[in-house]
Amino acid sequence: MRWTHWVNFPILTIMIWSGMLIYWASDTYSITLFGHTYFKFFPQGFYKTFNIPKRLSEGMAFHFLFMWAFALNGVVYVLYTIISGAWRELVPQRKSFKEAWQVLLHDLHIRKMAPPQNKYNAAQRIAYTAIILMGFGSLVTGLAIYKPVQFSTVVWLCGGYHFARILHFALTIGYVFFFLIHIIQVILAGWNNFRSVISGFEVVNSAPKKLTVPAEDGK
Repeated sequence: MRWTHWVNFPILTIMIWSGMLIYWASDTYSITLFGHTYFKFFPQGFYKTFNIPKRLSEGMAFHFLFMWAFALNGVVYVLYTIISGAWRELVPQRKSFKEAWQVLLHDLHIRKMAPPQNKYNAAQRIAYTAIILMGFGSLVTGLAIYKPVQFSTVVWLCGGYHFARILHFALTIGYVFFFLIHIIQVILAGWNNFRSVISGFEVVNSAPKKLTVPAEDGK
């Protein structure tokens, strides 16, 4: 599970970067009301800051190549969680949505007591399950955009080509927010927690035990 977790990070980074190269060729999304554009994804200054030129063919080449690595890594992860039974610790329970709110209040230091948890708390169960569904959604909408004629049925299930593109874009924004929140949570949890994610074990500092010497008679 750790391998698929860490392998997915550079793959997803390349996918987002190459997706930006593709998107810049037709950056049409914006928040417009009554003919006035209030926000545009993304402002021109964004492209200048990160030096993203119009390299459509290069972006498509990287995107469609690493798409297969992203898909295979996801399949390995899902199959392992099913076969090993780890899915029982990841899938939200009936009480998870209520406890997730309590976890949020605890993280915001509004609630003192954190709800009981096993390997993952309720908020983690919901987030990790959601990210798997998001990955599946990215693959489906990506295929609809990649081959709209060959996968016409998939395009229809996505609500059409343009809506599939909007969903694909929205899922990408969701990955970015998930990543930022994920990193903040790891930092708040402390270095020992981050080390355990990499190594698979947690270092616990315990005080040395005091040696007790049996007392002599009368002493």
